[in-house]
Amino acid sequence: MPVRVRTAHQHTAMFVVEADAAQRMIDYSGLQVCRFGRGNRRALVVLMLMRYEDTDLGQYYEYGTNVMVNPPGTSPFQASGLKALQSAGAFVHHLPVDQSFTLEAGRTIWGYPKVLADFTVRNGRQFGFDVTIDGQHAVSMEFSPGLPIPATFSGRRQVHSTYSHLDGVTRETAGEMVLSGVRYRPGGVALRLGEHPYAAELSALGLPKRALVSSSAANVDMTFADAQEIV
Repeated sequence: MPVRVRTAHQHTAMFVVEADAAQRMIDYSGLQVCRFGRGNRRALVVLMLMRYEDTDLGQYYEYGTNVMVNPPGTSPFQASGLKALQSAGAFVHHLPVDQSFTLEAGRTIWGYPKVLADFTVRNGRQFGFDVTIDGQHAVSMEFSPGLPIPATFSGRRQVHSTYSHLDGVTRETAGEMVLSGVRYRPGGVALRLGEHPYAAELSALGLPKRALVSSSAANVDMTFADAQEIV
């Protein structure tokens, strides 16, 4: 430890959803969604695809459904509003992958809810992908190209926490990342849901809908530390 990712490509889309619906989805974790907006009724959900190329865990595709949550122990006065989003972490609710080694490592080391899936990826003027689990279509996304962001604004090292819950244990994993070749676009993604239970959970959040923003990174350099159990 830490596990190193030297080369990876990233596509993400951020959606504003009803905070109560997001909380119901992740109640099992014991964590609280980060609320904002009028009456603190909104929350952020990030859907993403990673293509890992040069890593300590090999090459693989990974899809994630992430809900922005408050750090454990946050006081009620710090737990809501736009300012709270600055310290929010990502709770990993879905995490299908296409390789068995990273599945076992992810579940054993960090408690990530990894499951095996099949990925179909389309590279062209638009980037798109489909995720199928146990023969059932879960989610598809199509990304329109974004506008390049200068490295001065996007290339700073970021320190972040991700949270997971598996087998009754909630964990926090600290990580660092540096993005390069970053592009952003308001909206910019078409989301399609399938018949897998994951799709039903996303539908309960009010998806598909217009994304707040979508982004891509030509490369992500990151490290993951060991997970810490949250009491």
